[in-house]
Amino acid sequence: MNHSRSNAGAPREPDLPPYQVVLSGTDWGSLETPFGNGKDLPEVLTRLVTPDPKAQVHALSELGEMVGHQNTIYEATAPAAMYVAGILTHPAATTPRPYRNVPVRAALLNWLASTAYDASDEIVGLTEQHFPGFPAPGSVMAAFRDLRPMLYQAVSPFLRDGHEDVREAAVIAALILAEHPALTEHRDHLAVHARAILDTSGDGNNRRVAQKALEAWGHDVPGSEPSLEESWDWGQHSDGRSYLEPPF
Repeated sequence: MNHSRSNAGAPREPDLPPYQVVLSGTDWGSLETPFGNGKDLPEVLTRLVTPDPKAQVHALSELGEMVGHQNTIYEATAPAAMYVAGILTHPAATTPRPYRNVPVRAALLNWLASTAYDASDEIVGLTEQHFPGFPAPGSVMAAFRDLRPMLYQAVSPFLRDGHEDVREAAVIAALILAEHPALTEHRDHLAVHARAILDTSGDGNNRRVAQKALEAWGHDVPGSEPSLEESWDWGQHSDGRSYLEPPF
């Protein structure tokens, strides 16, 4: 996808490779996962673009366990995230989930958001308290964090999506990804969306992301809610299961 920036001649986020290229061009069997290597990932990823919504959501749940077990970033996490970002515009992403009038695209965006959170500044900062110098340059974590501008480019077109669930999921993913220094210029624009989350969302985790982003970027947050600090438990669900529970 090519998305022009408002400032002519300004640097732009790198293009995301087509999902087919990510799938076929990645040596999945050579990549570390919590259960060995990623040789089984192509089959799981392919199910994400089937026309069967039950197969899609089950595949997304499996994917979270295979590349994000215990909130950890593995070698296979980065290409898996690139694939998921690449299929956001696929027709299969518009499939309504069974029993819920919500496109599968919302679940894909939520998965990207929770995976990005596992590599967020907050998580890195907490880890660095115990392991100074984390993440080391060239490490798996550092490489994943370098992908944030590319992932942001795929997510940002859905910030004003017509479906509320898709829109909110895109905003949360974008707020986390925009911690990358290369995305600083987007933060004032994203602050408007963050305030909308605080005004309208009933999801405590999403409200916390919005509040934290506004505070980190120097915006006043009138009536901020200290209780949001303790309510954060999304990190326990980085495999995406919190929003993929039955009924499917």
